[in-house]
Amino acid sequence: MLKRRNIKSHGELPQRAPKLWVGKEMTMATRQEVLGLYRRVFRLARKWQAASGQMEDTIREKQYILNEARTLFQKNKNLTDRDLIKQCIDECTARIEIGLHYQIPYPRPVSATPVNRFICLQWALRHYKAGDFEPRRN
Repeated sequence: MLKRRNIKSHGELPQRAPKLWVGKEMTMATRQEVLGLYRRVFRLARKWQAASGQMEDTIREKQYILNEARTLFQKNKNLTDRDLIKQCIDECTARIEIGLHYQIPYPRPVSATPVNRFICLQWALRHYKAGDFEPRRN
Protein backbone atom coordinates (compact mmCIF):
# COMPACT_ATOMS: atom_id res chain seq x y z
CA MET A 1 0.00 0.00 0.00
CA LEU A 2 1.33 3.45 -0.93
CA LYS A 3 1.68 6.11 1.72
CA ARG A 4 1.09 9.76 0.94
CA ARG A 5 3.66 12.12 2.34
CA ASN A 6 3.46 15.86 2.91
CA ILE A 7 -0.32 15.82 3.16
CA LYS A 8 -1.73 18.89 4.83
CA SER A 9 -4.08 18.61 7.79
CA HIS A 10 -7.16 18.81 5.56
CA GLY A 11 -6.06 15.80 3.52
CA GLU A 12 -5.20 17.69 0.32
CA LEU A 13 -2.21 16.86 -1.83
CA PRO A 14 0.82 19.14 -1.77
CA GLN A 15 0.97 21.86 -4.42
CA ARG A 16 3.21 21.52 -7.43
CA ALA A 17 6.66 22.99 -7.37
CA PRO A 18 6.64 26.73 -8.07
CA LYS A 19 7.41 27.99 -11.56
CA LEU A 20 11.04 28.58 -12.40
CA TRP A 21 10.78 32.39 -12.46
CA VAL A 22 7.88 34.75 -12.05
CA GLY A 23 6.85 38.06 -13.63
CA LYS A 24 8.74 39.23 -16.71
CA GLU A 25 11.01 36.26 -16.49
CA MET A 26 11.07 32.69 -17.72
CA THR A 27 8.08 30.47 -17.01
CA MET A 28 8.01 26.70 -16.84
CA ALA A 29 6.39 26.55 -20.30
CA THR A 30 9.18 28.69 -21.76
CA ARG A 31 11.77 26.49 -20.07
CA GLN A 32 10.20 23.41 -21.66
CA GLU A 33 10.20 25.15 -25.06
CA VAL A 34 13.90 25.99 -24.73
CA LEU A 35 14.78 22.44 -23.66
CA GLY A 36 12.72 21.10 -26.57
CA LEU A 37 14.68 23.29 -28.99
CA TYR A 38 17.96 22.07 -27.47
CA ARG A 39 16.91 18.45 -27.98
CA ARG A 40 15.70 19.25 -31.51
CA VAL A 41 19.09 20.74 -32.44
CA PHE A 42 20.93 17.69 -31.12
CA ARG A 43 18.59 15.32 -33.01
CA LEU A 44 19.15 17.40 -36.14
CA ALA A 45 22.92 17.15 -35.69
CA ARG A 46 22.69 13.39 -35.28
CA LYS A 47 20.81 13.00 -38.60
CA TRP A 48 22.65 15.76 -40.51
CA GLN A 49 24.06 14.99 -43.96
CA ALA A 50 26.27 17.49 -45.79
CA ALA A 51 24.99 18.72 -49.14
CA SER A 52 28.26 17.65 -50.77
CA GLY A 53 27.70 14.06 -49.63
CA GLN A 54 31.30 13.73 -48.41
CA MET A 55 31.79 12.12 -45.02
CA GLU A 56 34.41 14.62 -43.81
CA ASP A 57 32.08 17.54 -44.64
CA THR A 58 29.25 15.80 -42.79
CA ILE A 59 31.42 15.26 -39.71
CA ARG A 60 32.67 18.85 -39.78
CA GLU A 61 29.14 20.26 -40.14
CA LYS A 62 27.74 18.00 -37.39
CA GLN A 63 30.49 19.16 -35.05
CA TYR A 64 29.78 22.78 -35.94
CA ILE A 65 26.07 22.34 -35.15
CA LEU A 66 26.83 20.77 -31.76
CA ASN A 67 29.46 23.35 -30.80
CA GLU A 68 27.30 26.27 -31.92
CA ALA A 69 24.29 24.98 -29.97
CA ARG A 70 26.29 24.37 -26.80
CA THR A 71 27.95 27.78 -27.02
CA LEU A 72 24.77 29.77 -27.65
CA PHE A 73 22.62 27.93 -25.11
CA GLN A 74 25.36 28.23 -22.48
CA LYS A 75 25.79 31.95 -23.25
CA ASN A 76 22.06 32.62 -22.92
CA LYS A 77 21.25 30.34 -19.99
CA ASN A 78 21.08 33.23 -17.50
CA LEU A 79 18.65 35.38 -19.49
CA THR A 80 15.63 36.36 -17.45
CA ASP A 81 13.82 38.89 -19.64
CA ARG A 82 10.89 37.24 -21.39
CA ASP A 83 11.31 39.33 -24.56
CA LEU A 84 15.00 38.42 -24.90
CA ILE A 85 14.23 34.76 -24.31
CA LYS A 86 11.48 34.87 -26.95
CA GLN A 87 13.91 36.55 -29.37
CA CYS A 88 16.50 33.79 -28.81
CA ILE A 89 13.83 31.11 -29.29
CA ASP A 90 12.73 32.72 -32.55
CA GLU A 91 16.34 33.02 -33.74
CA CYS A 92 17.01 29.35 -32.95
CA THR A 93 13.86 28.23 -34.73
CA ALA A 94 14.72 30.37 -37.77
CA ARG A 95 18.27 28.97 -37.93
CA ILE A 96 16.91 25.42 -37.78
CA GLU A 97 14.43 26.09 -40.59
CA ILE A 98 16.98 27.92 -42.76
CA GLY A 99 19.54 25.17 -42.19
CA LEU A 100 17.07 22.48 -43.19
CA HIS A 101 15.82 24.39 -46.22
CA TYR A 102 19.21 25.39 -47.65
CA GLN A 103 21.07 22.33 -46.28
CA ILE A 104 23.74 24.48 -44.64
CA PRO A 105 24.33 24.62 -40.88
CA TYR A 106 25.96 28.05 -40.91
CA PRO A 107 24.04 31.25 -40.13
CA ARG A 108 22.86 33.27 -43.06
CA PRO A 109 24.68 36.60 -43.47
CA VAL A 110 22.59 39.57 -42.41
CA SER A 111 23.75 41.88 -45.16
CA ALA A 112 26.08 41.47 -48.07
CA THR A 113 26.79 44.91 -49.42
CA PRO A 114 29.35 45.34 -52.19
CA VAL A 115 31.84 46.62 -49.60
CA ASN A 116 31.40 43.49 -47.45
CA ARG A 117 31.79 41.23 -50.46
CA PHE A 118 34.96 43.06 -51.48
CA ILE A 119 36.43 42.74 -47.96
CA CYS A 120 35.59 39.00 -47.86
CA LEU A 121 37.15 38.51 -51.27
CA GLN A 122 40.33 40.31 -50.15
CA TRP A 123 40.50 38.13 -47.02
CA ALA A 124 40.01 34.93 -49.03
CA LEU A 125 42.64 35.89 -51.60
CA ARG A 126 45.16 36.88 -48.92
CA HIS A 127 44.73 33.60 -47.03
CA TYR A 128 44.60 31.51 -50.21
CA LYS A 129 47.92 32.97 -51.38
CA ALA A 130 49.44 32.34 -47.94
CA GLY A 131 48.31 28.71 -48.08
CA ASP A 132 46.02 29.03 -45.03
CA PHE A 133 42.81 28.66 -46.99
CA GLU A 134 41.79 25.72 -49.16
CA PRO A 135 38.81 26.46 -51.41
CA ARG A 136 35.94 23.99 -51.25
CA ARG A 137 35.62 21.85 -54.36
CA ASN A 138 32.36 20.16 -55.27
